[in-house]
Amino acid sequence: MKFDQATGLRNKLRALQGQKQARTIAVVSGKGGVGKSNITLNFSLELVRQGKNILIIDMDIGMGNIDILLGKQIEKTIVDMFQERCPIQSIIEQGPENLQYIAAGSSFTNIFSLDSSTKEFFFKQYQSLQAEYDYIFFDMGAGVTADSLSFILAADECFLVTTPEPTAITDGYSMIKHIIAHDKTLPISVIMNRTYSESQGRNMLDRFRKVTQQFLQVDIHLLGALPEDQTVMKAVIRQTPFVFLHERAAISKAMKRLVRTYLKQGAGEKIKTTNTSTFLNKLKRLWTER
Repeated sequence: MKFDQATGLRNKLRALQGQKQARTIAVVSGKGGVGKSNITLNFSLELVRQGKNILIIDMDIGMGNIDILLGKQIEKTIVDMFQERCPIQSIIEQGPENLQYIAAGSSFTNIFSLDSSTKEFFFKQYQSLQAEYDYIFFDMGAGVTADSLSFILAADECFLVTTPEPTAITDGYSMIKHIIAHDKTLPISVIMNRTYSESQGRNMLDRFRKVTQQFLQVDIHLLGALPEDQTVMKAVIRQTPFVFLHERAAISKAMKRLVRTYLKQGAGEKIKTTNTSTFLNKLKRLWTER
């Protein structure tokens, strides 16, 4: 189901009344397979349940799976927007409970190496969205490239998803090191996924934070931990978000706590943006500097 006209009208009215700007969050991971997209999806759905308007933009071109996790057949993707100059509203898909998302698509290996006219087209399209949502999530591909880094640095904040596995911890640390080498002021929150227990999750997060403080001289925000739960695999197989499949499962309860903590601590509200094009201004500057 496409982004319908009634939804668009409601969002435009909200925009005119509040003139608020969506907070942009880049969700990253040092390596693949840590559950980044699944967390992005279910975190977003819990925000929707809290009355927030959410848009997910899947930026993992060729490997994106937000539509697969939802069991949706999509018609247009972000690739179509660039290749066919489709209006961005025409590629927004309707998810459950009024969640909106843009699928990643495939066969466009370098979405970031664009000519000036195509970049300008993207700027204008994105600008039309800024006042319509409370949060816009960029679900980035695993790892980082010089091209994708520009989107991460332009965001208002960054979520890093990792697991207790040594390889994931090492790659997550490297991701943070790479980000702060370019911008030490970007707020970074860490989510520890697939922990064996709540105490293990807290311990791993605390150790991770101490390492980044000691060796990188940066203080990251510990957003929380999510337990290993078979409900996740069942949800993926059924192509249903786990917060819907089993609301009383340990993973669903933990996700609810994670979102409540995020909103209660004001992690997404502390840094108010006064310029209505902050994200775009930063992105334009980063692309110009390349």
